[in-house]
Amino acid sequence: MASATSTPTPIPMLKPMPSALTFELIARCSTTKARAANLTLPHGPVQLPLFMPVATQASLKGLTPHQLEATGCRLCLNNTYHLGLKPGQEVLKAVGGAHKLQGWKHNILTDSGGFQMVSLLKLANITEEGVRFLSPHDGTPMLLTPEHSIDLQNTIGSDIIMQLDDVVITTSPDAARMREAMHRSIRWLDRCITAHANPTTQNLFCIIQGGLDLEMRAECCKEMVARDTPGIAIGGLSGGEAKDDYCRVVNTCTGLLPEMKPRYVMGIGYPEDLVVSVALGADMFDCVWPTRTARFGNAITAHGLLNIRHARYANDFGPVEEGCGCMCCRKKEDGGLGITKAFVHHLASKETVGAHLLTIHNVWYQLALMTSMREAIIEDRFPAFIKKFFDDYHGADKTKYPDWAIKALKMTQIRFENTSIRTPKRYQNSNPARKTLPIAYCHDHMIEEA
Repeated sequence: MASATSTPTPIPMLKPMPSALTFELIARCSTTKARAANLTLPHGPVQLPLFMPVATQASLKGLTPHQLEATGCRLCLNNTYHLGLKPGQEVLKAVGGAHKLQGWKHNILTDSGGFQMVSLLKLANITEEGVRFLSPHDGTPMLLTPEHSIDLQNTIGSDIIMQLDDVVITTSPDAARMREAMHRSIRWLDRCITAHANPTTQNLFCIIQGGLDLEMRAECCKEMVARDTPGIAIGGLSGGEAKDDYCRVVNTCTGLLPEMKPRYVMGIGYPEDLVVSVALGADMFDCVWPTRTARFGNAITAHGLLNIRHARYANDFGPVEEGCGCMCCRKKEDGGLGITKAFVHHLASKETVGAHLLTIHNVWYQLALMTSMREAIIEDRFPAFIKKFFDDYHGADKTKYPDWAIKALKMTQIRFENTSIRTPKRYQNSNPARKTLPIAYCHDHMIEEA
């Protein structure tokens, strides 16, 4: 077994990896690092930048495949770990993969199961061989290796598959363990590449690790890029780190990655996070938050989060969001449902339909936000878009702009005038030494289905 201070083995003499995607970069922001691109996958084209709704168990909670399709979604996320446990690989083989299992004709990305190393750490033992853990269903001992993860994903048939990586929570103080995990992830990528049986129909993405250490991230970028996978993910984030640290890692990594490949930051979904991350040069994102927050009665809007359970909405007969094009908000005469805040308020705490309706709205909002960013990038007005986004989201009160976002955007040459940097009360941490908001722990979809 390699020691914690070992270096990765030399790049093996692998055959050039075929690619089952095409990536066309069509526009760059002239100020920030934001890009717009067309990504063509085996089940059709998608437009970048892109948010991927999370359907952990081959189902987005509360939505049928047809309803998910109607939001405009053309790439969603399933989880290898959960599908491997249930329905299991034999059922997936028998039915012909996850597309047929869930009746989804568009693209799927599957995570490898590596995040379970964080979420199930009490049950897991990580070695060079793989991860030994106890099934959360019945306590059966199990082993997840890079080869098994890829074999499962080959059976699932997802359009984008992720390497198995060794994930250490970013707030860990153990630098030696972080370095061990980074080097092991590189070695595991080599094993994933060798095990991948369907490179002409499924795209293997590597995952950059290295915690919050920028030198370690740079080293990992160099090694992963040399393996020449069709796409590249930045992993190990959204684990409780301060957003200032998150932004520094993303900015560093995107600056070292090849221009003509998609860049996926795993586990990100808050609107402000998406806008800033796109400005930092990232293309693809996923998170359970939009669907989970819907189940708590919250609607995501251009003017912030609305808690529809609040009594103020009991007699509000307007749509969830004026001007929204989702099925819920559109008027009946325009082919929508004409749902009002009052109706959702009535349902929110006692009927599942309330969560269902807000899920439709929230997914639509996230996808529409990405489309709006794409259009602004293409028209080279992205800096103006960002300023209007923050103005709308915080009610034109610049004192509410989060300081981490202001500082991150300065790295991309965007400056807000007349802003007094402060941390909004809802983002303040009990630790006075920590003045930035911890990044959303969005990847907990690996523990609880989305």
